[in-house]
Amino acid sequence: MDYGIIIFSHFLPLILGFLSFLLIINGIMDDQKSVTVLGIAIFLLAAFGPFIILPVYLGI
Repeated sequence: MDYGIIIFSHFLPLILGFLSFLLIINGIMDDQKSVTVLGIAIFLLAAFGPFIILPVYLGI
C-alpha cells in the first residue's frame, strides 16, 4: 500500500485544518487581519489540497 496517499488525503488536511482554525481565532481575537487571512488560506489549502495533489500524485 502506498502511504503517501493516506498522508495527503487524511493526515495533512487534518493538521492544516486544525492549525487554520487556531490562526483564524487568534487573528480575530487580536484584530490581526494578516493572521486571519493566513488562517483562511491554510483552511482552503486543507480543504481543496487533496483534490489537487492526489490526482497529480496518482497520475490521473
